Amino acid sequence: MALIEVRNLVKEFRRPVPVEGPLKSLRRLFRPGFTIHRAVDNLSFSIEKGELVGFLGPNGAGKSTTIKMMTGILMPTSGEIFVGGLHPARDRRRHARQIGVLFGQKTQLWWDIPTIESLRALRAIYGVPDTVWRKNVELFRDLLALHEFEQVPVRQLSLGQRMRADLAAALLHDPDILFLDEPTIGVDVLAKERLRTFIQTINRERRVTVILTTHDMGDIEKLCSRVLIIDHGSLLYDGDTETLKQRFGGRRTLAVYVDGGTALRTGAFDADWRGAFAVDRIEAEPNRLIFRFDPHQTAVGDLIAAVAERLPVRDLLVEDVPIEDIVRAIYLHSERLEARTAPETVSDGASRRETG
Repeated sequence: MALIEVRNLVKEFRRPVPVEGPLKSLRRLFRPGFTIHRAVDNLSFSIEKGELVGFLGPNGAGKSTTIKMMTGILMPTSGEIFVGGLHPARDRRRHARQIGVLFGQKTQLWWDIPTIESLRALRAIYGVPDTVWRKNVELFRDLLALHEFEQVPVRQLSLGQRMRADLAAALLHDPDILFLDEPTIGVDVLAKERLRTFIQTINRERRVTVILTTHDMGDIEKLCSRVLIIDHGSLLYDGDTETLKQRFGGRRTLAVYVDGGTALRTGAFDADWRGAFAVDRIEAEPNRLIFRFDPHQTAVGDLIAAVAERLPVRDLLVEDVPIEDIVRAIYLHSERLEARTAPETVSDGASRRETG
């Protein structure tokens, strides 16, 4: 069995329907109406030990709900979850010792005491041995620069400092699995890079399995070798990041910078190069020519060689479609498919089901 197994997972929430008109209190009491919102819909996947997996989806896709079920905060409506051989919701105490959790908008630290005292309190709660405590605090001081703010009360920390402190708190007891929900949201560039470096280090050197939800595509590109994409509670993609780019990335861009004395006109190149290469579009700017092409039909090396033969090239830049554009296109495709296939909402006057 994999370290994490999710099988046919479903989570539904009941939501009361507002009642209007005369005697609405009595009507709400004797005939309560509600909708059932399916946040997670028959979701299945597995994660092996030591993986660093990005968990993507638009707002309301079911990411955080899934993470909360995997951490034991929520009980599934149906389906199964096993994390390290345990059922998270039924084995909460044992499960809490094998995982670390960081929710970007919440903290597990005590607001009015110095950061190091919060960590000491968590040390006592988890029963962290002295050798583990000293080893981890030394690591946190080295990679997270904990020494810069460990004597500062948590309420006085900047957002980037608090994220680093919360990451230290999540890893204080040497968990096997780390759940990160938007760990870099709102932090500055330097703090973001420090967090990313730390996550890479503990994944590589300690084999900590990391599940990361984020809207920052930089986190995905720099950290994750595998991506899970969900929308409307269902799995859209499960695979490595490079395959995602190759499969859905579509076009690439070649920007050619020429010497200052060369005049570029789009029309002068269209007929000539469109016949020789599968180039979708050519754009000319002062001293720069931009080709957009399909890498499956046109080898970038051949295109560069042809450009170098015909123009005084000063510099070249080849770019893939940004991963955020790829993910956005997958979301949009899913929404169009949902709009074509979704059944109409059914109401019996007392209840309705929403499967969004």
